[in-house]
Amino acid sequence: MFDALPTSPFARLASLLDGVAPAQSPIQMALGEPQHPIPGIVGPAIAESLALFGKYPPIQGPEPLRVSIAAWLSRRYGLKGSVDPERHILPLVGTREGLFTSPFVLNKAGKERPAVLIPNPFYQCYSAAALASGCEPVYVNATRETGFLPDLEDLKPSLFNRTVAVYLCSPSNPEGAAATPDYWRSVFALADRFNFTVFADECYSEIYDRTPPPGALEIRHADSGVFDRVVAFHSLSKRSSLPGLRSGFVAGDEKFIARFRSFRNVAGASMPLPIAAASTAVWNDEEHVEANRALYRAKFGAAERVLGNRFGFKRPDGGFFLWLETGDGEAATRRLWAEGGVRVLPGRYLAQDTPEGNPGQNFVRIALVNDFATTEEALRRIAQIL
Repeated sequence: MFDALPTSPFARLASLLDGVAPAQSPIQMALGEPQHPIPGIVGPAIAESLALFGKYPPIQGPEPLRVSIAAWLSRRYGLKGSVDPERHILPLVGTREGLFTSPFVLNKAGKERPAVLIPNPFYQCYSAAALASGCEPVYVNATRETGFLPDLEDLKPSLFNRTVAVYLCSPSNPEGAAATPDYWRSVFALADRFNFTVFADECYSEIYDRTPPPGALEIRHADSGVFDRVVAFHSLSKRSSLPGLRSGFVAGDEKFIARFRSFRNVAGASMPLPIAAASTAVWNDEEHVEANRALYRAKFGAAERVLGNRFGFKRPDGGFFLWLETGDGEAATRRLWAEGGVRVLPGRYLAQDTPEGNPGQNFVRIALVNDFATTEEALRRIAQIL
C-alpha cells in the first residue's frame, strides 16, 4: 500500500527548488493556508471554556455544536430544518480526518475489487483513504474540456459496478470550479443506479466570488426529500481562516452517519470541548465570513487586473487558488522562485499520471492567501517573469 501512496506535493516542491536561491524577497503562495485575521469571537469562547479541557469530549460532539451546524446548513442551503442534529451531523477534528476515515465504513459486499473514484487533480488524502480502506483509487481527469470537474458519465458500467464511493470537491481544488445543480443530479443518478456513496468535499464553499455554489445536500434534498448516498464535508479552516483550530463536520445520509459514529467511537478522535465551544460561536456568525470573502474578492480583482487574459486566467467560481496554464509547470515554478522569489506549486504534483497524460502538467497553482499588498506584488512579479 505504501508504495502506491502519492508523494506529498510539498516534498516534491522542496526537491525541485533545493539549492535554488531566490533573487527577490520570498513570497509563499504554494501552501493553501489562510492568512487572514481570525474571528475575534474565537479567543473569548475558548477562554470561557478552559476548564473543559479537563473533560473527555463525546465523539458525537456537544449538542450546541451540532445544533449550530444544523442551523448553518439550513440557512446556507435552504434546507428549512431538514437536518437533524442527532441523525445527520458528526463533528470532525479537521475535515481531513473525516475524508480519510470515511471509506472504512462503506459496505463493500458484492463489490469485487472495490473502487473509489477520485478527481484528477486531487487532494492526496482521497488516494490514501482509498488505499488504506482496501479499495482501488481510480483517477478521473478533470480538464478544461470537462469544466475542471470529472466527467463521470463517460465511464464504463463495469467500473461503476465495483465503485463504492466517489470523491468530488466543489468548488474544486485547485481549479476553483463549482458543480452545477445539473452536475450534482447526474452524479446522484449514477449513485442510485450503482449504489455508491458521494463524498462531497465542500471545504471551499464559502469563499466564492459572486454566486454561492450550490451544495450537494441542497440539491439532493430538493429533488428527493432525503440525503441518501451523499455526505458533505465542511470546515472552518477556509471559511473562517482557522486552519489551526482543526474543526469541521460531515453531514448527510443518516445510515452512513450512524455507522461512521460507531466506527469513530473506537477509532476516531473527538473534538476538545473548548474547541467545540469556539466552533459553535463561529458557525453562528456570518459577519466575519462576509469580511473574509470580501478580502478574497479584492485579490481576485487584482489578479484579473494584473494578469488579464493571460495563462488561461479566469476568476474562480470559488476557493482561493489560481490555476494558471504556463506551459511546463515545473519549469515555470523554478523560474518564478529563482527570478522572483514567488513560491508556487506545479500542477503536475497535484495530479496522477494517466494514459491520457497528467492533467496538471502545464499548470501552476497559486494560493491567494496573503494580505492584499503582498498578493499584488507577487502577481506583478509573476506577470513580469512569465
